[in-house]
Amino acid sequence: MTGRLAGKVAIITGAGSVGPGWGNGRAAAVLFAREGAQVFAVDLKAEALAETVATVQSEGGAIRTHLCDVTDSAAVAAMVEACRAEFGRVDVLVNNVGGSRRGGPVELSEQDWAAQLDYNLTSVFLTCKHVIPVMKAQGGGAIVNTASTSGTRWTGSAQAGYASAKAGVIQLSKVIAVQHASDGIRVNTVVPGQLHTPMVEARLAGQRAGGDVDALLAQRQARIPLGFAGDGRDTAYAALYLASDEARFVTGTEIVVDGGMTARCD
Repeated sequence: MTGRLAGKVAIITGAGSVGPGWGNGRAAAVLFAREGAQVFAVDLKAEALAETVATVQSEGGAIRTHLCDVTDSAAVAAMVEACRAEFGRVDVLVNNVGGSRRGGPVELSEQDWAAQLDYNLTSVFLTCKHVIPVMKAQGGGAIVNTASTSGTRWTGSAQAGYASAKAGVIQLSKVIAVQHASDGIRVNTVVPGQLHTPMVEARLAGQRAGGDVDALLAQRQARIPLGFAGDGRDTAYAALYLASDEARFVTGTEIVVDGGMTARCD
């Protein structure tokens, strides 16, 4: 198969979705398969992966699935080894697991704070921990981590745990990029903004707009200078570039995918 990722093996975490449509992980899995990658699609629940797998297989792409709690180090180590057993190597790691819980220091329980850090930041630490030795032994690889504009600015609601974790993803990526540059491992971050992903209907509307999906979409779109909301495919195309050899001289940086939102001063 030809394509920008032909011959590469890509682990994509959070490759399923909470509902129909283009979440970041599903979009990345489908796009990477279209571009020739052998995709090792990872999620916590099998049902979340069903549409991803069906789409890739219908297009003739190569995909295998693995269920994994990416906050569990032993489970992550087993997942990486399973990918090596299936495909023989790991060329690309894309971290897409994440999710927000509303509240600042007063509203969030200590348990919810810890869970937000585990889910959004420790998960990235653990996958990198277990993938980097494989990439180093191979002579290189590319890691793409998914953060959020919530990690760089206020985005409409107090979500202290999520915002702190996503800011941590950005800085963790820079540290790893510099530390492992001499190993041929590139590490970059995609920073999505106010996207319309299945998470809007499944969770965010209930958290922030009393369940009114249209009201939440209107609130979010009003912040975007381009005047429309992107979706997971926009995140996936940025990740594709960073994962490809076209980005051979790009490491330790971010691509912001937000329709101009963070360029505004208000």
